[in-house]
Amino acid sequence: MNISAKTKICMVIGDPIEHSLSPQMHNAAYEKLGIDNKYVYIGCNVKIKDISDFIKGVRAMHIRGVSCTIPHKMEVMKYLDEIDEVAEKIGAVNTIVNKDGILKGYNTDWLGVVVPLEKITSLKNKTVSLLGAGGAARAVAYALTQRDAKLAIYNRTIEKAQELAKDFGAEARSLDAIEEVKNMDIIINATAVGLSPNENETPVDKKLITNHHIVFDVIYAPYETRFLKEAKQQKARIIHGMEMLLQQGVEQFKLYTGYGAPEETMRDVLLQHLRQKEN
Repeated sequence: MNISAKTKICMVIGDPIEHSLSPQMHNAAYEKLGIDNKYVYIGCNVKIKDISDFIKGVRAMHIRGVSCTIPHKMEVMKYLDEIDEVAEKIGAVNTIVNKDGILKGYNTDWLGVVVPLEKITSLKNKTVSLLGAGGAARAVAYALTQRDAKLAIYNRTIEKAQELAKDFGAEARSLDAIEEVKNMDIIINATAVGLSPNENETPVDKKLITNHHIVFDVIYAPYETRFLKEAKQQKARIIHGMEMLLQQGVEQFKLYTGYGAPEETMRDVLLQHLRQKEN
């Protein structure tokens, strides 16, 4: 590493944050491009009650960029100078750029959904079942409706599904109707079902998954959830949650540095660390 007093600091904040692979991903990219003297990326555990003080610190220390994860994506918005139009529509910020003391919020999570899917298929008029109606689901819903997919949102609490559906022109469904996913083109899990340490759980019975489906799990640890393993057994096309982490990070990298991101380097370092965790 070539850190000096001129090096600009970028960071990811969350609570907890120790599990984040963003520092490894971004620092590997800086090194690949030979700009690790200009940028360094770290992780900081920030409590939600301290977010106002944290933003004051960003201003005082001229922090270049901040990636926001749970639980900060919505709360941080009230402390920023500007909010990008997309982030405003989604209702969450996962990226803050400090340009000459002006803090602007963006949301790149939606690209983490669109880019991997569009490498496989056009989303226009595709029928998509989205499982979950929480924070992660908002970016997914925005992404899919922006691409004119036909979206149905399934959630344990139907009122939450209805609220999200209303915001993005989708349809709301109860989990009692989950068998409907069998006839859809794409199934996306945006719930915490299957998240470590509950790897033995899955949001969809494998008998509802066919070889006609594209199955996407936004969970990236474990690398291959039970949901994805069973989808693969059913011959469905699968997309790992790591791809969402990667693609939202690729866009963040551009916003922070102005450079095009070395995507393969970033993918390789994520795969390496995720597989190490599983061994």
